[in-house]
Amino acid sequence: MHAAVFLVGALLASPQAGPQEIPVLKANLGDCSADFLVRAAEGKPVYNATIHVRVRYGAFSVKRSDLEIGTNADGKARIEGLPNKARPLAYDVRKDNQKAAAEQNVADNCHATFEVELK
Repeated sequence: MHAAVFLVGALLASPQAGPQEIPVLKANLGDCSADFLVRAAEGKPVYNATIHVRVRYGAFSVKRSDLEIGTNADGKARIEGLPNKARPLAYDVRKDNQKAAAEQNVADNCHATFEVELK
């Protein structure tokens, strides 16, 4: 009897493998967004890849903000609240000594989705 109770308790306590919560960075600069899926060369999702972007916005692009977020175990991350008017955004994606880049022109693509492969 005790073994059955222990087994049921262990099953209930074990975490279920499923989709991870997507990390979201809220820049509060506008209505645009960027969704990322970062993969290694062999196609596997990359955990804790760093996505960095310097946002230059405002009159004459005088205002700037550096934003950085890491990916979850599924290789996903999201940046919300990007400005509607800004210089093209150049994303730098890194993990260890691997890197990749992506670019977003918010005037043409306010809600961008990127699948990035680290090399």
